Amino acid sequence: MVAVAIALIGFFTFLIVRMSAPQMTTLFSDLSLEDSGAIIKDLERQNIPFQMRNDGATIMVPADRVARLRMKLAEGGLPKGGGVGYEIFDRSDTLGATSFVQNVNHLRALEGELVRTIRALDRVQMARVHLVLPERQLFSRERPEASASIVLRVRGMLEPQQVRAIRHLVASAVNGLKPERVSVVDETGRLLADGARSDNVLGLTADERQTAFERRLRDQVEAIVTSVVGPGRARVQLTADFDFNRVTQTSERFDPEGRVMRSSQTREESSASANGQEGQVSVGNELPGGQRNPENQQTPREQSRKTEEVVNYEISRSTKTEVIEGGRVNRISVAVLVDGNYTRGANGEPAYQPREKEELDRISALVRTAIGFDQKRGDQVEVVNLRFAETQAVPINEPTGWLAFLQFSKADIMHWVELLVMALLGLIVLLTVVRPLVRRIVAPDEKRNQDAMIAAAIAGGDMQTAIAAGASADDIKGVPNQTAKMIDIAQVQGQVHAQSVQRVGELVDRNPSETVSIIRTWLHESAA
Repeated sequence: MVAVAIALIGFFTFLIVRMSAPQMTTLFSDLSLEDSGAIIKDLERQNIPFQMRNDGATIMVPADRVARLRMKLAEGGLPKGGGVGYEIFDRSDTLGATSFVQNVNHLRALEGELVRTIRALDRVQMARVHLVLPERQLFSRERPEASASIVLRVRGMLEPQQVRAIRHLVASAVNGLKPERVSVVDETGRLLADGARSDNVLGLTADERQTAFERRLRDQVEAIVTSVVGPGRARVQLTADFDFNRVTQTSERFDPEGRVMRSSQTREESSASANGQEGQVSVGNELPGGQRNPENQQTPREQSRKTEEVVNYEISRSTKTEVIEGGRVNRISVAVLVDGNYTRGANGEPAYQPREKEELDRISALVRTAIGFDQKRGDQVEVVNLRFAETQAVPINEPTGWLAFLQFSKADIMHWVELLVMALLGLIVLLTVVRPLVRRIVAPDEKRNQDAMIAAAIAGGDMQTAIAAGASADDIKGVPNQTAKMIDIAQVQGQVHAQSVQRVGELVDRNPSETVSIIRTWLHESAA
């Protein structure tokens, strides 16, 4: 009874405490150790009950106080997001700080703000940002480039465009930082973006880019083929030949038909000369007042004229420079293996039937369209129909007989432990509660029945039955004394009864009318 009482008291105490406890809900999750410690310290100062989950990363408080606590903690700048932001300059003790301390605080604030911004993105659980902002040295013409490194803890995997977005986000927030100078690493140490080489924008090596390209095309081809032949009844292998050489080509072209006049020059020359007589000198011709020979005056002269024109033409010329980046696809080869059709045979077993050539041609056309088939490039597509090999079921040698019962798992052991505990509890309840109660209820009736049987046997003179019923030697020895006592009691009762009858007769003789009325009343009552 004491054990049952203690168990009931403990059970009801547990129910009362559980029902009276406030309903807890999440206040903040994914907290850093610094933010978690600061929030717990504030909650303890306010005497607010709380619970910690996930090693302190999640804090739970009563549901009716969540909104007020969030506003109050936000007023105090909690949670800070795992880093220090621009609120570091809100303190008044920064007035006398040196320039070195101010620069360090500015770098810390910038890194903290970037961490908060990156953590606001989907799939990003935690982020660490390290910035390297070198200063230009004195009398130096060139300034070293800034760089950054980011460590991410993500839920699942990030797509290449998401990694590129993070790089551009950080580069846009830092003066003089280029996206190519930002390295991104996940929590497993896998390089998501390489900041050392500018040609590797996505942070992938040549083999990784080729593998990703082949996997993407293979998934596309397998998805479209399995939608026709059924899931698990097609195998696709795809190989892509890449050319990762970077080529720069410069071409110069002259067009004779597209000539243009650049300059033009014209030159003209003219000359005149007389005959031979005109050139003679005589005394008569030289004397003053002398007469010239008219024949000489009428002698004709020789004249010449020359025209020269020079025209310069410019032939049209075009210069073209092409830069072909690495990663070109030279050729794609696809091999598709499809299973046939299965129908019910005469004996009920599945019968194999090969696919028709028209169906294979349609599948081949779908594959060509999916990969962007180019015959000039030398692409190859082969679709073959063969029967898949049936995998033989490997029999498992399971123990039989008594060994089969000895193969216990952890779940079986826990089940047997639970049954044993329940059996022990049931046995304790039977021995401590049920058995004493039943004994108390049944014992008095058994005692009375036993005494009655003994008395009946002794009264009938059957001593053997009395001994079998549990009569002792003292009970048997005291039988004559008990009989005499019973006779004496009967005699006394007879005398008392006779005296009572005599007294009633005397009362009737003394009061006959009252006696008659009483008898009549009895008669009427009995008749009614």
